Amino acid sequence: MDIKTELKKALVKELNLEDITPAEIEDNEPLFGEGLGLDSLDAVVIVVLVQRHFGVEITDMDEGKKAFESINTLAAFIEENRTDHA
Repeated sequence: MDIKTELKKALVKELNLEDITPAEIEDNEPLFGEGLGLDSLDAVVIVVLVQRHFGVEITDMDEGKKAFESINTLAAFIEENRTDHA
């Protein structure tokens, strides 16, 4: 399973997104605001999710803000920072 698909499935499950399926999340769709409509509490869950599922820590909030723009940016961040490159 590729990172984007894995991310989408994890987001739907961990954030309890009941009205959307992973397939309905566009790769370039904003995660916050007008896109999926996530908020700052969801961001905390995503930080934990990324660490738990992918072994990548987000410690710099400026870096995290850029990574959280979309599925594409978050997947790229994970790929760049993964230590196991599984």
